[in-house]
Amino acid sequence: MAQSQRPLSPHMFIYKPQLTANLSIIHRGTGVGLSLGTAFLTVWLLSAAWSPDAFDWVQGFYGSILGNLVLFGFSVCLFYHLCNGIRHLLWDMGYCLEIQGVYRSGWIMLFAAAVLTTFVWSIALDFAGAVGLAGSGS
Repeated sequence: MAQSQRPLSPHMFIYKPQLTANLSIIHRGTGVGLSLGTAFLTVWLLSAAWSPDAFDWVQGFYGSILGNLVLFGFSVCLFYHLCNGIRHLLWDMGYCLEIQGVYRSGWIMLFAAAVLTTFVWSIALDFAGAVGLAGSGS
């Protein structure tokens, strides 16, 4: 069978990803991350209601390196999704709809999410160190 000489659509590996497309994909991913993080929060609450032993076990996991990575990822998802939601509200009000405004608001949103995550974790780690929780793992 002969090959057709028709033009092909741009493929993922040929098409240069744009900031707007990447931010949209990440926004969807952080929504999934928030759902998973909410499940972890639910496990924590249920363990507190179940028994002191169950709560101690869950607290031990959340105090571990892996648990801290999960909590950090959850907070990154939370602040990214929050800042991007505010960006979408601005769009709904008719602001930043031109391409320059879309890119500027995208970079501002990324910066704000990083600053908020860093700020909250610096407070949390300072508090954990002040009350003697840092590195206890239990």
